[in-house]
Amino acid sequence: MKYFILFLILAATSLLIFNITKVDFSNPFNGDSMIALITILASLCVIVLMLILRTSKRIEQKIKQQK
Repeated sequence: MKYFILFLILAATSLLIFNITKVDFSNPFNGDSMIALITILASLCVIVLMLILRTSKRIEQKIKQQK
């Protein structure tokens, strides 16, 4: 599970970087730039959710160790 979470974070980061290069900063809400912005937002959501899941797994392990 640990490696799967890291893989998803890495994949989302690479998609984020790729889509930043696709955004036309002079007109970001038109055409392909809008799709790139949506994908950037989705990638950021995946990264945040995976970091939350990783933190919750660490807390779960610490609670199990205390018992």
